[in-house]
Amino acid sequence: MNSLRTFFLAGLLAFLHFSVQAATVDTVATYSPSMKKTIKAVVVTPDSYSAGQAFPVVYLLHGYSGNYSDWAKKAPGIGKEADLHKVIIVCPDGNYGSWYFDSPADPSFKYETYVADELVNWVDGHYKTIKNRSGRAITGLSMGGHGALFLAFRHQSVFGAAGSMSGGVDIRPFPNNWDMAKRLGTYAQFPERWEQNTVINMLHLLTPGALSLIVDCGTEDFFFRVNNNLHDKLLERNIAHDYITRPGGHNWNYWTNAVTYQMLFMRQYFDRAKPN
Repeated sequence: MNSLRTFFLAGLLAFLHFSVQAATVDTVATYSPSMKKTIKAVVVTPDSYSAGQAFPVVYLLHGYSGNYSDWAKKAPGIGKEADLHKVIIVCPDGNYGSWYFDSPADPSFKYETYVADELVNWVDGHYKTIKNRSGRAITGLSMGGHGALFLAFRHQSVFGAAGSMSGGVDIRPFPNNWDMAKRLGTYAQFPERWEQNTVINMLHLLTPGALSLIVDCGTEDFFFRVNNNLHDKLLERNIAHDYITRPGGHNWNYWTNAVTYQMLFMRQYFDRAKPN
C-alpha cells in the first residue's frame, strides 16, 4: 500500500512539475554597431526550448511611444503563445517613435538596420534558431505594424512571413502625427520620402507568393481605412494574404486578441516552410 502511495505521489509530482513549466521571459542587452549603443529587447523562449532543436523566431514590434517591454507587460499571454507554437518571440526596442526607418533626417535613428540585420544576427548568435527566412516572421502593432511590413517587404531574404495589427500602413494622411516628420522631414518639404517609405506604396517589391502576409485592423480604428485600402491593393496585384477585421479600436484589448491569430498564422507558415 505504501509503495502504491509512493508511486502515486511521485507520478503526481512529476505531473505538477510538467504542468507548471512555462515560457521564460528574459530582458537582454543587444548592441547596435550602426547606432553605437546598447539596446534592450525581451526574448521569450518556450518551455520546450531545452529540447535541443532549432526554433523559429517571431519578431514582435511595439507601437509609437512604447518600448521593448510593452508586449510582455501588457499582453503577458505571449508566453503561452510561445509554448503553444514552440517558437521564440523577440520584442525589440524601436525607440519612442522610430517608425523602424533608417531615418534620412536623423542619422542617429537606424532602426531598420538594427532590427532587420543587427538584432537578427545577435539573436541567431545567442539562441537555438532556424537561421534562414523559413524560420523567421515579423509582426507588430500600430507603428510596429507599419514597421513589420516595411521591414519584411524590404528584407525578403530575412523574413518569410509578416503581419500587422492596427498598422499605420499608409503614413501620408497623418503628416503631423507621431514624430514621423522628425524621421522623414516634413511632408511638405520631402514628399518623395513619404511616398517611398509608406507601406502601401511598396507593393511593387512583392511578387505573388513571395511573403506570407496577414493584416488585421478593427473597424473602429483610425487606421481602418488605410488598412482596407492596403487589402484592396494587395487583391489588385494578386498578392495572397489573410485580412481580418472585426469590431474594435486602437487599444490593448484588441491587440491581445489579435496576436493569437498572428501567432497561429506564423506557426502555419513555419510548418509549411519546413524541409521535407
